Amino acid sequence: MVSEQEVFCEAMEILLKHLSPSKMARLLATWQKGDTDYLTIRDRLFEGETVETLYNQIKEFESRR
Repeated sequence: MVSEQEVFCEAMEILLKHLSPSKMARLLATWQKGDTDYLTIRDRLFEGETVETLYNQIKEFESRR
């Protein structure tokens, strides 16, 4: 099983490939402050999704690894 630290490090590597350093710093600062409301973000991230569509996306993603 992958540790939380390993997941965090992998996520940081992915984000660093796709975000500028300044955007990455802003993101980390926001996470540290805890200003975000997960329920609001969750609603935006998964709007229109169902368990089935998310499951299919996960299966597709995993098959490409």
